[in-house]
Amino acid sequence: MDDFTKESVDLVAGRSITGDDLTDILDKIGRFRGLPKAIRTDQGPEFTSRALDAWAYRHGVKLKLIQPGKPTQNAYIESFNGKFRDECLNDHWFNNMAEARAIIAAWRQDYNERRPHSSLGYMTPAEVAAQHRTTVRNIEKEEMK
Repeated sequence: MDDFTKESVDLVAGRSITGDDLTDILDKIGRFRGLPKAIRTDQGPEFTSRALDAWAYRHGVKLKLIQPGKPTQNAYIESFNGKFRDECLNDHWFNNMAEARAIIAAWRQDYNERRPHSSLGYMTPAEVAAQHRTTVRNIEKEEMK
């Protein structure tokens, strides 16, 4: 999740996700979006792995782990996870991983592109992200003059 745009950057379906898998996912996201300055996570094993720690150090990304048993320190993602469970995972019976990935991708697209958020001035996460990219490009053009 992008804290600024409230955009679901990726939802990865798998039987398990290791720290190495997570760094591959972050590299893929980084090629499109750039890397964040910080990542806030819970204490899951993929987030406390040596692989993620080394990746973050190499890329200058700060890891911000919430305290164990304190999900309110990352309340937005907890709310998102609840919506995702209630509206997607609990509503579907996945016959295979390909089907799960397709359904989850469709839910993520709906979340990003069709759902306005009050915290975003009733814009969708995708609209906020596009507006921000335009603003950044305009600033960069001005600086080049």
